[in-house]
Amino acid sequence: MNADNNIQELWDLFIADQASPEQVDQLFHYIKTVDDGENMIRFKEALEKVPRVLQNTDDTVIDAILGSIIPPVRRISFIQRWGWVAASVIVLAAASFFWLNNRNKPASSHTSPAVATIAPGRNGAILTLADGSQMVLDSLGNGVIASQKGAKLLMKDGRLAYDPSGEITGAMTYNTMTTPRGRQFRLTLPDGTLVWLNAASAIRFPTAFSEKARSVSVTGEAYFEVTTNPARPFVVKVDDKEEIKVLGTSFNVNAYGEEENITTTLVDGSVRVETSLRKTRDPAAVTLKPGQQALLQSKGQTSIVRQADIDQVLAWKNGLFNFDNASLQQIMRQLERWYNIEVVYDNGVPQVALMGEITRGVPLDDLLAALKKLGVHYRQEGRKLIILQ
Repeated sequence: MNADNNIQELWDLFIADQASPEQVDQLFHYIKTVDDGENMIRFKEALEKVPRVLQNTDDTVIDAILGSIIPPVRRISFIQRWGWVAASVIVLAAASFFWLNNRNKPASSHTSPAVATIAPGRNGAILTLADGSQMVLDSLGNGVIASQKGAKLLMKDGRLAYDPSGEITGAMTYNTMTTPRGRQFRLTLPDGTLVWLNAASAIRFPTAFSEKARSVSVTGEAYFEVTTNPARPFVVKVDDKEEIKVLGTSFNVNAYGEEENITTTLVDGSVRVETSLRKTRDPAAVTLKPGQQALLQSKGQTSIVRQADIDQVLAWKNGLFNFDNASLQQIMRQLERWYNIEVVYDNGVPQVALMGEITRGVPLDDLLAALKKLGVHYRQEGRKLIILQ
């Protein structure tokens, strides 16, 4: 076998993530000794063919790959950082490639100006009781924090829970949980239904449900795991524009005012989504199956996306940003809510689309530094982020 065929075989094994450590060493020895520019292109193409292999590795390796191997392009793979799983052979190979090609290069004399560190969002919410009094839940420890008609309010490991403790008499009592920008929180409703509330969101609910129905109202974004009870349907009212009726199921609702559409995405079970925006006697309605998404458009028309990206929809709940097929504006709106910042555009919105995932636990300046390497230019003034063309 001649040298060219041998290198081609090594590349094929590398792309398939089947190369042994010895074969990886041999391949990158070739890259080091024959640096003709073509190898850089082939390496980039190999990474693009297997981007998911790079999902779990450490900060240094990813910075190396993004900063020195993959040049900025208009559509970019934004690879997840700070993973928990050990890096695979392909990641070790990428690190070796970076070291071999950069160990003798002088350090850059350019130093970027320091910017204020903005921490990521965290658990926290404000609870407004029926009498109008408010409780900041961020700093409360475990235990009973209040008692209201028909329920005790308890904190359990950073989650608010309602324990029905008595009979309901008279009018129903309602509470409202609100998450400011930069906060998220979990809640167990009186019937046992679990709710995850994203940043800049709110949910209004009774302290104890009636015997016939269970009804709550939401704004912003929330994920529900509804306790099954055929005798008492569960209803979610969304901004007085939509109703979601379920018996027992898991689903996500995104109803931020700044987004173009209200989306209801079903994970499992079955839900019926009705819109009240149509000027007709009977509201439009669709019934979703798992994996489907109802889209309420600005004109009140509801359609179904039959193959919703569940991983992307639930990324926020799972502690991630998922940028697959997202526009720069969509991404920046997520950053505004999570980091409590303001994003403005200096001269229009750059047509940049990113792909991939990153944890929501990173400080803003770390995330911005990675975006900058991928061609997103900006200027930061306190909590204002100015996107440049």
